[in-house]
Amino acid sequence: MQEYWELYMKNLEGKAALIQFNAGISMELEELEYSHQTIAFVKVKLKDPSEKGFLSEAEEPEILFMEDKLEAAMLKFRIGKYVGRVVSDGYVTFLYYVQFTYNWPDFLEFALNEHTSYEVTNGHSHDGEWNYYKKLLYPTPKEWQIIQNHKVCDSLREQGDSLQVTRAIEHKVYFSDDANKVALREALEKEGFTIKEEIQNEDGVKGFDFYRIDKPFYHDIDAMTFALIDIAEFYNAEYDGWETSVVKSII
Repeated sequence: MQEYWELYMKNLEGKAALIQFNAGISMELEELEYSHQTIAFVKVKLKDPSEKGFLSEAEEPEILFMEDKLEAAMLKFRIGKYVGRVVSDGYVTFLYYVQFTYNWPDFLEFALNEHTSYEVTNGHSHDGEWNYYKKLLYPTPKEWQIIQNHKVCDSLREQGDSLQVTRAIEHKVYFSDDANKVALREALEKEGFTIKEEIQNEDGVKGFDFYRIDKPFYHDIDAMTFALIDIAEFYNAEYDGWETSVVKSII
């Protein structure tokens, strides 16, 4: 199984939450749903949370060590898969999908024997549909877009871009049929975008390559791509991301 982890923030019950999840599992979800039908958790109360209720720099090493011990125990007892963690409101919750629970107490004793100073709760319940993974850990289309946006922004900054200079930002959108093609084009042009050319992906799905002069700073690009996702969905199309050139400050 491919190990492919992503990290992002979302709102859970009115509180900010930092989500880290194993995206690679989604590629084998059908098989795992059949064999790993119990969701299990280990919830740890942080002793020194940050102001937002996340891991503080001082406490992070010990919590990461606990995470490693839990993962080692999961491998030792071979009972399931570690799928993600949620850090919010002064707690960190580690989530697993397991095949069986008869040695769950042994798993906990082995993993947590060096962490007796922490307040820890745990439990498990049936979740054959993997709703905790699909609805709690896995991002919505807009949350996925934030992940991708910030990766591109981070890459630009690493190359010396301040992200504050406006420049042409190119986008792609694909539609499954031609029924809304004209209306989609008009909607994009109404928002100030220029259609560069009609395109087609490897699967033969048609779309548009279009651009507008904008600033690729984190919050700006998030708002812009959210609006494009909404436009695309309204016209039964799919937004497929953006790219731009590096612009380095001359100062």
